[in-house]
Amino acid sequence: MTEEATRKGSRDLPTFEEAFTHLEETVQALEAGSLTLTEATRLYEEGMRLARVCNELLSATELRITRLQSSFGEQMRFLADERPDAGAAGPRDRVGAPDEELFPEDSSVPER
Repeated sequence: MTEEATRKGSRDLPTFEEAFTHLEETVQALEAGSLTLTEATRLYEEGMRLARVCNELLSATELRITRLQSSFGEQMRFLADERPDAGAAGPRDRVGAPDEELFPEDSSVPER
């Protein structure tokens, strides 16, 4: 079974490109204005459905990309930890209160 047949068989959703193209055609038909109220209403409902499908597909893709970026970031951290010079502490590795550098001890600021 081909990948497209598997995709079509597993869910009856169009691809993003198919849905977006159909949405554009629907908008153009509505903007043309030579429709009956019933037909315009049907096209509007179809357009809203297609817009929802496009939004869901974009959201799913965005989540997938975010997960890939996170996974890549984790891999890069592991690689950095494996380097021989990874044990050297950099300025961000210094332990201490974050406000230490911003607010050095100053007698003019009352302590809490």
